[in-house]
Amino acid sequence: MPDMKPGSRFTSNVCTTEVIVVRGAGEADLRCGGSPMLSAGSVPDGGTPDPEAAAGTLMGKRYVDADDTLEVLCTKPGDGSLGLSEVLLELKEAKPLPASD
Repeated sequence: MPDMKPGSRFTSNVCTTEVIVVRGAGEADLRCGGSPMLSAGSVPDGGTPDPEAAAGTLMGKRYVDADDTLEVLCTKPGDGSLGLSEVLLELKEAKPLPASD
């Protein structure tokens, strides 16, 4: 399991997705398309995303876990969905700006 610390980069083993960790600490089972992610620079084995984890990722979007302990930024989109172990990460919603009258 890779060490999750801000600035760490990871690449998917089954698609083109690449992410950078924004928030998180310690070891975590970060996955994309149902397969464990690799440290940046590693050569992927290839394959296809698991159908249950194939909703895709969007470039420039942030993804968080349900407990809000891990946050990653997608730097390259792909076909696999991001997950922490078997639980898919959620797209982080933008905070609304205050109204100016």
